[in-house]
Amino acid sequence: MNLNTKKQPLLASKGMVTSNHPVASSVGVSILAAGGNAFDAAIGTAFALSVVEPMMVGPFGGGFTNFYKPDTGFSTVDGYCSAPGKAHDSMYKPLSNELANYFDVEDNLNTIGYQAVGTPGNLLAWTHLVEKYGNFPLKEVIQPSINIAKNGYRVSDYLSNNIRDNITGLSKFKESSDIYLKNGKAPIKGDIIKNLNYAHTLEGIAKYGSKYLHGGELGAHIEDEMKKNGGLLSLKDLKTQQIFYRDTIIGKYKNFDIHSVGPVSSGGICLIQMLNILENFDMSKYKITDPERVHILSEVFKIVFADRNKYIGDPEYVNIPIEGLISKKYASERFKEINLTQSQDYNYTTNFLENESSNTTHFNVSDEEGNIVSMTQTINNAFGSRVAVNDTGMLLNNCMLLFDPHSDNANSIQPYKRSLSSMTPTIISRNKKPYIVLGTPGGRRIFGAVCQALLALIDNKFSLQASVESPRVWTDGDTLELEYEFPDKTINKLNSMGHNTVSVNRVAGGMNAIMFENNIMEGAACHRADGSPSGLSGGYALPSKPGDAFRDY
Repeated sequence: MNLNTKKQPLLASKGMVTSNHPVASSVGVSILAAGGNAFDAAIGTAFALSVVEPMMVGPFGGGFTNFYKPDTGFSTVDGYCSAPGKAHDSMYKPLSNELANYFDVEDNLNTIGYQAVGTPGNLLAWTHLVEKYGNFPLKEVIQPSINIAKNGYRVSDYLSNNIRDNITGLSKFKESSDIYLKNGKAPIKGDIIKNLNYAHTLEGIAKYGSKYLHGGELGAHIEDEMKKNGGLLSLKDLKTQQIFYRDTIIGKYKNFDIHSVGPVSSGGICLIQMLNILENFDMSKYKITDPERVHILSEVFKIVFADRNKYIGDPEYVNIPIEGLISKKYASERFKEINLTQSQDYNYTTNFLENESSNTTHFNVSDEEGNIVSMTQTINNAFGSRVAVNDTGMLLNNCMLLFDPHSDNANSIQPYKRSLSSMTPTIISRNKKPYIVLGTPGGRRIFGAVCQALLALIDNKFSLQASVESPRVWTDGDTLELEYEFPDKTINKLNSMGHNTVSVNRVAGGMNAIMFENNIMEGAACHRADGSPSGLSGGYALPSKPGDAFRDY
């Protein structure tokens, strides 16, 4: 069985980039074509996305990288945001203890403006990956993005709608308004956005590297802007911020090996735990929209979220029983708790409440040498804090919204603490060789979405394109969200089983993936964002013998 897909996949032999914007994907492939490797292309893609998908990603954000090198295997890099050194657990005044409004604070200070800004890690990770593993100097990787920012790019419906949804916040800050709200209005599809100040910022990064922000002129300018506007972030915070190599989280589903990221992201643990429990069912006998299948997924999701909320956090602050959570034995015990005819609760707890945004981006890159890079990146909410710093064109994150604004809880604010994430950039191997790399934006819905794509591919025998586009569901123990493709009979059956269903336009965001088979790379990107694969085939001329003349046949 397969779906009628809304987009088409792409095949290539020399390199592939899948990202959530066609311009960014083309930048990545141009770098591969010029002789760069997957690391050069991935970071070129990241910088390009910071220009053309500015609401989702930027150097002043955070994220996770999962990569594979044929000579050294799998590695993961944590470049997530952290709380500034002056942050404390009573810095906001919460307005409610009710779950529906739990993260609301007085004056919206953890969402919009300078007090919402956490210490970024993206630029440190991006420059590190190029400098340590790339073929090109940083300036060559950044140059295409400088050109795009100077010359402009055309607005898509997706970007236009995001700007329109955030007019109120963007209009509070002059630089943001100047870039994205000409005459106070959101641009429409086809309009051109130029960001000359950001081009100059990128030129500074190209010249000085991450030190330009983390200790140099740009960092000093941001500290000055913070002081003027009540922000807590300091130049010292930027200087002392670090990236971390984390242990890869490894699991197995049937004959596929799973390699994903670990804490402070919960994504890898939760993905593997889900698949471990699901392995006890024959998922291949169900169609995607069968209510029985949706029920099983819902119950598994609730079990995993109960454990996630209880056990997983910043490994510097929380002792996480990783091996126990991802063990097959534990999965078989949790499997026995599931009632196949009735929705249940599974010791769901609010011990680790978090408020992760779905406004993120994801991209994958593979090259001819066998290198694979998978990155999920964010500035948290759409347009982050909505602050573009004066004279820089650069948007700041609002990652302080990730923390519990109440005191004395597991996810309460502490200086330098990293908040829990759900990012799940994942590489799947078969017969000890990379087979699929994939990921998606989507906040807490990420690892459930990745899980469903893998089930569609492995158990339902869908194509790669159909797998990333297949209809999704999600729950963390409250409502059960189903994308609009699920029929009424499925919804009615689920309601009769005790589920509180709601139909939604989309669950999580624009997934993209690459599959490796028969020396061919297949790229796919789903319809939930502006995603596009871009590939490189062909190659250079074959070598000729000395003295051979060129013949024009």
